[in-house]
Amino acid sequence: MILDRKSPPVIHDAIEFDFKLPPIHASRLDNGLPLWWLDAGVQDVVQIDWIFPAGLWQEQLPSVANATAALLKNGTSKYTAEQIHEALEFYGAQLKTTAGNDYATVTLYALTKHLSSLLPMVFEIITDSTFPENEVEIHKSNAVQKLLVNLRQCEFVANQQIDALLFGDTHPYGRYSRKENIEALTREDLAAFYKSCYQLANARIFMAGKISEAEVQYVNDVFGKIALQPVALQPRSFATAEVGTRNVRITNDPNGVQGAIRIGRLFPNRHHPDYTPMVVLNTLFGGYFGSRLMSNIREDKGYTYGIYSSLTPEINGGSLVIQAETGREVTDLAIKEIYHEMALLCSEPASGEELLLVKNYLLGGLLSDLDGPFSILQRWRTLILNGFDEDYFYNNIRIYKSITAAQLQQLAQKYYGPENFYEVVVI
Repeated sequence: MILDRKSPPVIHDAIEFDFKLPPIHASRLDNGLPLWWLDAGVQDVVQIDWIFPAGLWQEQLPSVANATAALLKNGTSKYTAEQIHEALEFYGAQLKTTAGNDYATVTLYALTKHLSSLLPMVFEIITDSTFPENEVEIHKSNAVQKLLVNLRQCEFVANQQIDALLFGDTHPYGRYSRKENIEALTREDLAAFYKSCYQLANARIFMAGKISEAEVQYVNDVFGKIALQPVALQPRSFATAEVGTRNVRITNDPNGVQGAIRIGRLFPNRHHPDYTPMVVLNTLFGGYFGSRLMSNIREDKGYTYGIYSSLTPEINGGSLVIQAETGREVTDLAIKEIYHEMALLCSEPASGEELLLVKNYLLGGLLSDLDGPFSILQRWRTLILNGFDEDYFYNNIRIYKSITAAQLQQLAQKYYGPENFYEVVVI
């Protein structure tokens, strides 16, 4: 076959592509523990996630969820923190423990061939963490120092304040770390939270990489033989904050030259029919480098190096927040332009060219997400934890491809009224 080097290849828009979400295997270990696994990729690596209902939503004491997650791998009855870290280093593996608003996650990255050697230690960490007193005190000291450093940064304070305004400072999504709360934590507090929220019976396991039934059997041999003791977590509900002040101005550093702007409102989560159309509208407004906010406030006005708008869906709610750091003297001008762009969204439909660019950006990002086992697993994990199946994925693609400028304008008129937004400026 002779290559035609005179004619360029045909360029296709992402909107023309067909998308296929690779299927995931759903199974149960011998003791009934759910496992979802995906055999994909060409490298001999594997990722395993253990998901627990142990996020901020479940904590009875402020800061206990983050502290418990951070100290999970710092000692068990069989292993000291040093032994655990040395074993991970020896096998070239990484073990991450994090707590989010709704869930806590234990994630193992390792070479597939070392999985059988590492899983028993991970099992010990998940089922028999001891939270040694000295490790707790070291964590508290480090966490307080990190917090004090962060509190000197205007963007950190602004993030705290906008969440507290939107949800309320006693709500799990609006509550933020305080020095006195960290210092008040005890080993017994962490152990009690661990005992109630890290029960193996409440875990969900996700695995992806170059794996086979053999690796699934490794997981079953370690995690599927123990008898589970189900512990029902009590449903918890929290009211969001009563509407109060909508504008907060804080001088965090009298000599500061930069101001952090946060403008936000509550917004429904993925279960609401407006969520997916709003992903398109938010992208056009401030969700990527070519957005309207970026074109106006960065490229045209030069007020900031970057300005973004983001949707944050949680299991029990969500928010829409615009964020930017600007020069101190132009914060009010930047805020004026943000509201100006909101008004344009409501009064004028987007052009066909602009909307096509946004659709191609979103769908191109999906193509990237479907390239590699770990990113595919992340998409499946999001679907499963939110109670969806692959139909939700394909419905999103249909919306991305078919939504019109008129529909986006109607959506903007519904959600971008300035009276619904809260403002925080921290200097």
